This record gives sequence, structure tokens and C-alpha cells, in this order.
Amino acid sequence: MEASKILVVEDEPKVAAFIQKGLEENGYATDVAYDGLIGKAMSLSNSYKLIVLDLNLPHINGFQLCRIIRDKHPKVPILMLTALGGIEEKVQGFEAGADDYLLKPFEVKELVLRIRALLKRSSGDKPAAEVVRIADLEIYLNEKKVMRAGKNINLRAKEYQLLEFMALNKDKVLDRLIISENVWGINFDTGTNVIDVYINFLRKKLDTGFETKLIHTRVGLGYVLTDNPG
Repeated sequence: MEASKILVVEDEPKVAAFIQKGLEENGYATDVAYDGLIGKAMSLSNSYKLIVLDLNLPHINGFQLCRIIRDKHPKVPILMLTALGGIEEKVQGFEAGADDYLLKPFEVKELVLRIRALLKRSSGDKPAAEVVRIADLEIYLNEKKVMRAGKNINLRAKEYQLLEFMALNKDKVLDRLIISENVWGINFDTGTNVIDVYINFLRKKLDTGFETKLIHTRVGLGYVLTDNPG
């Protein structure tokens, strides 16, 4: 079986060598780019199963490069590396299109676990339905398009992923752990309030101005997307 090919974009040679060695020891063929421009060229001209992307890069930073890659390859998983762990950086990274976020320093074992989880998610079966309808909300799964009462709702990448997961589990109360595993990855830090931040983002875009509210909080239990709150 051919090894999954991974691109690592990291400007610190020692860190890049550490990552490359660890990934290759775990069976992943690995290319390395040492700045944002080289990373852009390699990511757009090759097919990678996953991209590991440092945030602080010369020429083109990680946020910018993530957006460029996401526009060209909307489905390739992107794991962002950074020493910055604030909520603002995490939100910015996810909105640039990153699928997961790993803080430096880290162990190779944790990196490999994250990569395995992302590859598993990206190769999973697609939903059979093409459109999910909840009250006057319509979610077009193939086009990643969302409308409510005939009005287009513009969602950023992680907002859409969260909404799609909740919609495919309509009427089910989803706790933070379940949401984190399915939307942010199995190793996501549930101690942060990123999930709450994104629930609020969705509420503002989906429920503001509508009499029927679709996103509800079950105190102590989690969140539910439903048109029948009870």
C-alpha cells in the first residue's frame, strides 16, 4: 500500500527535521517546505493527503497560505502548528480553513494521533442526503450552501462544519465532547470556549431576526439543532 504523502511547511530546520523523521518512522512519505512561498508552490502543484502548516512563516504566513490551499484543495486536511494558543489565534486559524490546531512544543506521538484522526475523517463516507431541511433552513451538502427562508447564509468553514454536524444529528442533544471529536478532531482541547464561540457565531447568522429559533442550549448537557424545542 502506498504511504500517505504529507507536506510539512515549517521554517525552522530542526523542527522540520524532527517532524519529518517522526512521520516517516510512522509510515508517512513526507515533503518539507521551509517558507510560505515554497509551501504554496508545492501544495498547489502536488497532491497531498494532508498538510502540516506552521503559523509563523517567511513571505506568506500560515493564515494566508491556509486560505490559498483551501481555495485550491477544499478537502485536504490542514493541521496548523503554532506557539500561539490564544482563542483569537485559534478562531483565526479555523476560519482560514485549518482542520486542527497543535501547540508547540509537542510530542511526535500526539502529532501522529492528530494526523490519523484527520485522515480517517477525510476518508469517511459522505452523507447520503444532498439537502437537509429543518423548518425553513436548507443545507445543501454537496455545495456547502446554507439558506434560511430563501435567504443565503454566508458561513465560514468551521461554522459550516459545525452546522452540518448538528443538522445531520437534528433533535439530538450534542455535548461538547461529541462536537469536539466530530468537528474539531478527537484531540481537541475541550477546556477552551471555542465551541461556545462558534455556537454564538451560528446563532447570530441563523436565528437573528427569525421568530423560530433553531439552536438551543440544554444546560449541563450540550446543544441541539431543532425546530421543536419542546
